[in-house]
Amino acid sequence: MRPRENITEIFSTFLQFEADRVSGWATDAKLNRNIKACLDNFANSCDRTNEDFWAAYWHKKAQKFEQPEIAFGHMSAYLQESCYWSVYKLIPRLQESKNKMPDFFQVAIASVPKILKSCNPDVNGSIKAYASTTFSNVVKDYLRRNREVGFCNNWGLLLKVSRKLLKEALESAGLDTITIERYLLAWTCFESIHLPRKSPNLRQVSAPETATWQAVAVYYNQMRYQLGSPGGECTKETVERWLTECGNQVRKYLYPSVKSLNSPKPGYEEGELQDELVDNNSSLLTELIQQEEQAIRLDQKNQINNVLKAAIEKLDTSAQKLLQLYYQQGLTQQQIAKELAIQQYTVSRKLSKVRESLLLTLTRWSQETLHISVTSDVVKYISTVLEEWLQTHYSNTDGTDVTVMNN
Repeated sequence: MRPRENITEIFSTFLQFEADRVSGWATDAKLNRNIKACLDNFANSCDRTNEDFWAAYWHKKAQKFEQPEIAFGHMSAYLQESCYWSVYKLIPRLQESKNKMPDFFQVAIASVPKILKSCNPDVNGSIKAYASTTFSNVVKDYLRRNREVGFCNNWGLLLKVSRKLLKEALESAGLDTITIERYLLAWTCFESIHLPRKSPNLRQVSAPETATWQAVAVYYNQMRYQLGSPGGECTKETVERWLTECGNQVRKYLYPSVKSLNSPKPGYEEGELQDELVDNNSSLLTELIQQEEQAIRLDQKNQINNVLKAAIEKLDTSAQKLLQLYYQQGLTQQQIAKELAIQQYTVSRKLSKVRESLLLTLTRWSQETLHISVTSDVVKYISTVLEEWLQTHYSNTDGTDVTVMNN
């Protein structure tokens, strides 16, 4: 894969695949024009060629725009390599699927809007690092769900899914609130009557008999008054139709078809789906990120760098030596045990203790300086930031300072 060389390429080009391999970069004309115009507006800015600055810029635009398609487009382009390598590392797991590398890439890259919504660079550090983890999790979840969907028929699927997942599937299908409430109640009745005890091994379940549908309909009609809009009585045919639709929507939700943005537009001889992206950028070019905000972000990165370096300096000599052997020299725990003439479990315990100490330091700093409420998710992401910082710090063998999570 040819590395992209400048800001214009990084924020306006997309990977092209030929068979299962990358064949090059394709330029999106609309995004290309837009990023060039933005660069012209920043002609006198020292951040003009700073990749991190533009990542923060478009991330912020994605949060504030009512229709942020352009910001999503630029960030999707920016995260192409991160997405590719996240999927590439999972290739051994992908062999069992009928889908190919480009298909999984599309599944992962489609999560960019969710990534931008959930990622807070002040907490998570590098957007790329956060995205890489998310891309990997998205593909793993896609594989897990597809394995289950492939084995189950609709009735088995309905008996395995949770109410929460069924609701998400119906909402994803665009059904209105009243219809969703009725479908969920019908599913609850079906689950209770058709097979009261669910088994984790349920897959192929025979279709309910007429008597079962009648019983489900009777139960539904008794329970429907708990709904905000009860509606009229339902027949067994209506309940069967509803639940058949539920099964179909769950399957579509768990196993969505993969469609490239380069696919032809339906009903047109020319053009691609991505041409439908709307440019609502009339005010974007005149609305610039305040330089003070960028300075604060960079200052926070430097503070994290200094906090962690100071924390390491306070560690005892043996702990510092352990970090150097593990992160700088790249030794395994077994090799370290041999080097220090101690047991491997001792190495593992000491390494975990040192990491926990640094994690506590960084978490406290985040609370006191960034005023962040610490939750399990926040601690998880701070831990990811710490791990990448340690790898970057100790790989910088010339002793110069490093900037935290600067991808």
